[in-house]
Amino acid sequence: MKVAQTGVSEAATRRCRAGLVPPIRRLVPDRGKPSHYRESPVKSSQHCRARIDDSRPEGNPQLKEGAPAGWEEVQTDMAAASGISLLLVDGHQPPALAISSNNSICATLQSSKKHVKLCDPFCGQAHARALEAKTITHYRCHAGLHCFAMPLDLAGRKDLAVIGGRAFARGADYRETAERFRTGDLRELSSDELFQNVIFADEATLDHAALRVEQAARRFTPTAEAEAAEQTTDAPETPEPPIEIQPEDVVVLPDHDPAELADSIRTFAEQIDASEPAHTYDSIVARSADLLRAERGSLLLYDSSANQLTMTAARGIPSPIDEVAPIALGQGIAGTVLRENRPLVATIDELGRASDPERRYKTKSFISYPIAIGDRRFGVLNLADKIGGGVYDLHDLSVIDLVAPQIALALERAAWQQRANQFQLMSITDPLTGLHNRRYLEARLTEELSRSKRYNYPLSFMMIDIDDFKIYNDRNGHQAGDRALEITAQRLKAALRKVDVASRYGGEEFSILLPQTSLEEAAVIADRIRREIMNAQFPHGSTQPLGRVTVSIGLSTLSPALDSAEAIIRAADRALYHAKGHGKNRAYAYQGAQSGSRQASVQPHDK
Repeated sequence: MKVAQTGVSEAATRRCRAGLVPPIRRLVPDRGKPSHYRESPVKSSQHCRARIDDSRPEGNPQLKEGAPAGWEEVQTDMAAASGISLLLVDGHQPPALAISSNNSICATLQSSKKHVKLCDPFCGQAHARALEAKTITHYRCHAGLHCFAMPLDLAGRKDLAVIGGRAFARGADYRETAERFRTGDLRELSSDELFQNVIFADEATLDHAALRVEQAARRFTPTAEAEAAEQTTDAPETPEPPIEIQPEDVVVLPDHDPAELADSIRTFAEQIDASEPAHTYDSIVARSADLLRAERGSLLLYDSSANQLTMTAARGIPSPIDEVAPIALGQGIAGTVLRENRPLVATIDELGRASDPERRYKTKSFISYPIAIGDRRFGVLNLADKIGGGVYDLHDLSVIDLVAPQIALALERAAWQQRANQFQLMSITDPLTGLHNRRYLEARLTEELSRSKRYNYPLSFMMIDIDDFKIYNDRNGHQAGDRALEITAQRLKAALRKVDVASRYGGEEFSILLPQTSLEEAAVIADRIRREIMNAQFPHGSTQPLGRVTVSIGLSTLSPALDSAEAIIRAADRALYHAKGHGKNRAYAYQGAQSGSRQASVQPHDK
């Protein structure tokens, strides 16, 4: 067999260029109409090259040599036209003599020495069952995939069989398998490649494909024999009629052929996967609405502690999300759908309800779909106002059935990310005051210091201490002391700019990082803070030695002598000590770089 440098046979290349292989189409967003999908054909030559390269045995333990010359290309074309997997086998599988468009789930399972045994009673024994039955046999494997096996008389060989399909026929089968990879016995096999080529087809499609394979086998001539025949005749070359079944001969689901549907699901999973939970929620609504051509959609997440649903993302609704009231489990349409864990495709009229005029629905048809994995409930996806005024039906529901596992997995990842964000926030936040803690301050100071040095920006820092706090705590109790710390933190926030970073340094000490702020500007901010605290109403404030709760402040600023985080903090602390020693309720700045390591009063006011 002559092979081009690309690894694709010349015969296959000719068929691709001639357009004899029906184009594989995928759904892509229409840029002109964001709510629509348009069909985008994949170039046949590219598709043939990818598929045929997949069937080459080098380095693939699931393949072995021995396929009749030229059959691989023919089989690849048939798999592409039918949208299913096809394998030529001469015994136990794996390995196979030729593999075309293999389901990525099967490839993952059979690449694992530990898990391939799960496939043995099914595809592993398919060759023996087919030759024994002497006709086509159907089976459903442990992964919920529908397959057929049939004996094949190919180029005079009686020991061959074809395994075809490896396709999901029901959304429930797909969801069950996805759950096994997520948390069940197959979770160690989970990977990005797992769902790269998931196949969907019904039994009729498999029967058509089997018929097509049988016809192709009868008309097949091995490449070597065909080339010899060409050399012994002077007759002009006439192209062999294509053996592919035309697309109209393949039974497909309405509006989506299997290849389109698999590609849409794969694209869907990629589009809704985001690092930020909020982006994930928005993407789920947007992509689901695009897929079902809905002008309106919403995602409600379930809070098990409150036993209610809260709208988290929406498109096309007239009210802001935060104005939509939570829905108790079992209440309303969404609450009932989640409690029963059953999707609902209906119209308002069918439910005997009246639509709220304030919601301004364009149509009465809608889908309300519960997102759950096993017993775990995530929320409800609602879609309404089908573009063009159409009515949602069971076909639309079947499409959501197929993407629901991806939505559930994305929501689970988002929940984990949100918890991680919360844990991270807790690790850098003081639980009493809500300010950042010392750990965050030191990391942020180092970061801002590096930026200031790089761009020659000023940077200032202050340490703040509540005057005579021990007296306040001893006289009034620890609860009153905690309340004093909370009030101080609130007044600090009120006195600062958005760019400033307030932290509780420890005990009754606070610190303020002031990026891009000179010492003179920091002095103004320090005096504002001092007055803000002095004028605040503290319980028992009048019992303090100064007649009110006050603070002392020490300042420092980036300079040649103070060019590290440790030096800047230490200088501010020394200035604070100086302020304490000179009457309290005042702010002092460390000015050692300018005047021989001494402290000088920045703000002389003490009242």
